[in-house]
Amino acid sequence: MAISLSVVLLLAIVLVVLFRSGSIKGGPALVAILFGFFLASTGMAPSIQRFLNSIAETINGIKF
Repeated sequence: MAISLSVVLLLAIVLVVLFRSGSIKGGPALVAILFGFFLASTGMAPSIQRFLNSIAETINGIKF
């Protein structure tokens, strides 16, 4: 749960920065938000979640 919340927060920050910098306008931002919302309710959501979890675990396992 903590990983998904932090990913959502990170993506929200990226979307706000893109919107405020003029890189993305209101219409495409709304489409991106709706796409993510509807994608979360599809059958692909568990696979995407597993993929993101494996990336997070890999990054977490890196020792500096």
